[in-house]
Amino acid sequence: MQTRYKIAIGVGGLLALVLHGLFIAYGIQRFRKEDRSISVKGLAEREVMADQAVWTIKTEATVNDLQEGSRRIEASKKQITDFLLENGVKKDEIIQLDLNVTDKEAQAYGNYVGNYRYLVQNSLQVRSAEVKKIQELSRRTDELLKIGINISSGNAYSPSVQYLFTGLNDIKPAMLSEATANARQAAEEFTKDGNVSLGKLKSASQGLFSIVDRDASAQGEGGYASSTNDIYKKVRVVIHVVYSID
Repeated sequence: MQTRYKIAIGVGGLLALVLHGLFIAYGIQRFRKEDRSISVKGLAEREVMADQAVWTIKTEATVNDLQEGSRRIEASKKQITDFLLENGVKKDEIIQLDLNVTDKEAQAYGNYVGNYRYLVQNSLQVRSAEVKKIQELSRRTDELLKIGINISSGNAYSPSVQYLFTGLNDIKPAMLSEATANARQAAEEFTKDGNVSLGKLKSASQGLFSIVDRDASAQGEGGYASSTNDIYKKVRVVIHVVYSID
């Protein structure tokens, strides 16, 4: 009787060990299956046309008398405004910006501009949705120069004319849907080659949108880039998606 009892205990212990091992093996297998995943990127790009033109027109005068400087600046401002209005720019699209006066004598290490003490600078700005009209007009500044208006040109960091695209929110949903579809297609191709099945979507993260000139390059996938010299823009977004693998 005692021997049978010992045998029963031994068999029971062995069975418990076997079951324990099976549970561990099942747990490892389940863990490994759940841990298997694939990370892919989906890209969407779209070419658009700018819908806002911003043209900053800067004029300046070098004088020794501030009243004379004010008179010359006002005369230039009127001539520029007349030019814009005559060529179809609306009055409410013309904005007066800064009027700056630099006194070279008041600066500790300043020199006169030639023989002049004061530098008077004025800025007008045109903001219009008629992008092509503003592009054409901005190329005719030589007509202003011919009548004696001294126009300061922009530079690479602050061009005199900027073309902006403001309709991003209208195309965001479609572009995100396209990027997601491209990511899934890439994942399906990967699993097909690897002889495995694509599982559920585990996570997704959206990169920021970039808007750059058509021939420019975006400054990184996760950041925002924008350039403003060209009427035509390239909108781009990259998303990162993780799928499980069965």
